[in-house]
Amino acid sequence: MSRYDDLGKLVLRLALGLMLLLHGIAKLVGGIGFVTGALQKLGLPEAIGYLVYVGEVIAPLLIVFGLWTRLGALIVAGNMIVAVLLVHTAQLFALSATGGWELELQGMFFFAAVALILLGAGRYSIGGRAGRWN
Repeated sequence: MSRYDDLGKLVLRLALGLMLLLHGIAKLVGGIGFVTGALQKLGLPEAIGYLVYVGEVIAPLLIVFGLWTRLGALIVAGNMIVAVLLVHTAQLFALSATGGWELELQGMFFFAAVALILLGAGRYSIGGRAGRWN
């Protein structure tokens, strides 16, 4: 194990957590009407939409601080799967005008979360390297 492994985990945690948290803050400020509307169209209860706050506010904060990081990352990965299934299914196999995957942002969030599930938080975290769920 390199002496930079824990620093790399910190960079990964901060990148995923802070970028996703910005989406959560936008939903706190602007509301989640589009999420509840999409759920309603599928015949699902609108109340499920409020779980977006868990996936885009609480889980990213857990990741940033390194507290129950693996659990937070699992929630983020699940949130990304639900987001793709709920509103991005048509883009799943589509490329953008510049040649990138239409869902590269959701993909990066998902795969960064999976990496954190596998790697854990590292030493530079509230939970510490040996902390439970870290």
